[in-house]
Amino acid sequence: MKNGVLFKRSQINQLLCALAVSYPAFIYGLAIGWMSPMSLLLQSEDSPRGELLSDSEISLMASLPYLVSIPLYYVVAYIGDNYGRKIAYLWISAVGSIIWILKLCSTNSWILILARCLVSVSMAGSFVTCPVYIKEISENSIRGTLGCCTIILFTMGGLFAFIIGDLLSYQVILLLSLSMSLLSFPLFFFLPETPSYLVQNSRVEDAQKVLCWLRRKNPADRSIQEEIMLIQIEQKNDEAVIGKKIIKTIVSDKILFKAFQISLIAVLSREFCGAVPVMNFAGTIFAQASNSSKLMLNPNQQAMVLGVVQLVGSIVASSIVEKSGRKLLLFTTSLISGISMFLLATWFLLKNNDIVAPAWIPILTLCICILCDAAGLLPLGVVIVGEIFSFKYRGIVLGITLAIASLLDFVQLMIFKHMSHLIGVESSFYSFSIMCLLTSLYVIFCVPETKERHLDEIYNDLRGKRNDAIKGADRESNCK
Repeated sequence: MKNGVLFKRSQINQLLCALAVSYPAFIYGLAIGWMSPMSLLLQSEDSPRGELLSDSEISLMASLPYLVSIPLYYVVAYIGDNYGRKIAYLWISAVGSIIWILKLCSTNSWILILARCLVSVSMAGSFVTCPVYIKEISENSIRGTLGCCTIILFTMGGLFAFIIGDLLSYQVILLLSLSMSLLSFPLFFFLPETPSYLVQNSRVEDAQKVLCWLRRKNPADRSIQEEIMLIQIEQKNDEAVIGKKIIKTIVSDKILFKAFQISLIAVLSREFCGAVPVMNFAGTIFAQASNSSKLMLNPNQQAMVLGVVQLVGSIVASSIVEKSGRKLLLFTTSLISGISMFLLATWFLLKNNDIVAPAWIPILTLCICILCDAAGLLPLGVVIVGEIFSFKYRGIVLGITLAIASLLDFVQLMIFKHMSHLIGVESSFYSFSIMCLLTSLYVIFCVPETKERHLDEIYNDLRGKRNDAIKGADRESNCK
């Protein structure tokens, strides 16, 4: 990281593992991105089914993965904790391949819906198994950078889906997607199990060997022994904690519950900006925007632009998150997203009333929304949960907030098309705008800065007592 070098030689193995374990996120992004170009094809006269899919069927295909994923966040976490991160990765990879096999075997609407439901496994794995694995194999100095590998590969998968959706036929897309998903299995044999899981299962010697390989150090190196000791101490402190006790404590403790509310708003800020329906229905949105205008790009090509913007945003996300304050970044991205959604809604309102408006506004405003999502709203939720809660609370809080976010995504995708037809697409974007602007106000008045601050300082802010260090220290000790 010094003298212009991003990674030291001793960190290369950690980078390779982070990229390998994040590969299912690429397949997840591919499956999510597939929806945008294929929804247009499956509702056109060139549909490979021979008959058009209805809006209700398209909405089900888009939304069900988010509903099914709600319990799967806990299932994937359970498999990873009890059978190993590698076994969870293998299960996610296997299901990722089955998705494309089902689509190849049949174009029946219910088979397509079933395949989309299985995307929820990739979704849960990408946001639970991948980040946990990366956290447990990486050293502190590059943990934030490696943590962005999952988001980068996810956005790359979505962009790849937009590109092949515009260039290749339906069957070729499915065959190519299946072949790429099968690449997960060779990577499985490359990945080591995480040191934390090995120590948990009394395989300390194996954990030492893995750490030596990851850090490229000698077994006699003092830092290896110290890291093993830290893992053992951490697990000993938390071994008596059970899920029900954690949830009860969070609900009953005023400060912890306030921290949970802040975490929930931070995670849901992405849902409030409308990024999920935008990415799923990008082709459809641009098709509506292209009507009666002379845009140079077709709807799929315009959706590709969104994919490029999302990828660029995810690449710069790590440097933005580490260098700027969380509060300022969350406020700024929420505010800008709100303004962009307001402009987009106004453009559609003018268009529907036969008032001429610049044709470049839809693609510009949607690009701004997606850029804010990838560069701030998407990563910040997980970052704030990690900094506002101690180790034993982070997992359960992340699971709960992601489950609520998935439920909200399901509702948005189920009603987006229907509401757009019923009251106009501009009403949907005005709603996203209002939610973003309200979120930015909440951030100003309620969210404390968490960057490089101890828990006692953060909890003193939540109490409104910045100088009450003693009570804050007591709170931090109770949370460890």
